[in-house]
Amino acid sequence: MLIKGAGVAGLTVAHELSLRGADVTVLDPCANFDQAASWLAGGMLAPWCERENADEAVLKRGFDAADRWGEILPGEVVRNGTLVVASTRDQNELKRFAARTTCYRWVDENEIAVLEPALAGRFRNGLFFAEEAHLDPRRVLLGLKARLLTHGVAFVAADVCEDDFSEIIDCTGAARIGHTCDLRGVRGEMLYLHTEEITLARPIRLLHPRVPVYIVPRDDGLFMVGATMIETDFDGPITARSLMELLNAAYALHPAFAEATVVETGAGIRPAFPDNFPRVTREGKTTSLNGLYRHGFLLAPAMAVDVVDLVFPEESNQRSPRCA
Repeated sequence: MLIKGAGVAGLTVAHELSLRGADVTVLDPCANFDQAASWLAGGMLAPWCERENADEAVLKRGFDAADRWGEILPGEVVRNGTLVVASTRDQNELKRFAARTTCYRWVDENEIAVLEPALAGRFRNGLFFAEEAHLDPRRVLLGLKARLLTHGVAFVAADVCEDDFSEIIDCTGAARIGHTCDLRGVRGEMLYLHTEEITLARPIRLLHPRVPVYIVPRDDGLFMVGATMIETDFDGPITARSLMELLNAAYALHPAFAEATVVETGAGIRPAFPDNFPRVTREGKTTSLNGLYRHGFLLAPAMAVDVVDLVFPEESNQRSPRCA
């Protein structure tokens, strides 16, 4: 079987196929992931927070993402929850967020200080989503590829003859824009900051009526700050405006970010359908998974099962479905 694309979608499909004993080849023309939108992801496994602006389907398919990733790559999931905060003047944004989500509890200034000592005295209250988790997308992509290689999955960089394969799985994401009906591009921009002055244990979402952002801790003093959502498929470098907005948001969370070094900036195109929910389709011997939008790591493991169930329908009828 041939999988076209080696972002989070392609790799999770390859993993699921290998579990079922398939002979898998992955077409990966960019072996270092630098062309994959997954490389720029935040890695938040936050189905309840995402419900703020996503349909119920995202919560239903993503509620067990942390468990799924824990099975795929043990030790890579950090289960510290998500903290959502807002400045005093933006308290209405916090109330609006609370009204659109579930599975949280209100925390006051003292509780925020316990959860995140670096934020002590900075926010009056917030929302704590204790059941959520996060991972480092780059560690996961590299780790999953390494694991697949040890299980006999082949990775090739050159074009192959599709006629040589009984099944083709298309996971090429934004490359299908203009070819797949209704698929559009949504631009996301991010940056990496480095500072030893701040320690965070979990993703922090800072609400703002114009530029809500998230800050996700990585190892060794790194923080991923993202991300914009711009309705365009322009894939050039990050814009000056977005860079300033992301830096201002980080500074609003904690002034010490003003002295942080900018390690990296990036921009990528997220493929999305009109309902912002991924689709699995099949035509002939080709099955396609696309439209993961901003929910790649949250939804990819569940959607990969859907893909493989289409390839092996007799096996899917014998498995018990997961329930929310």
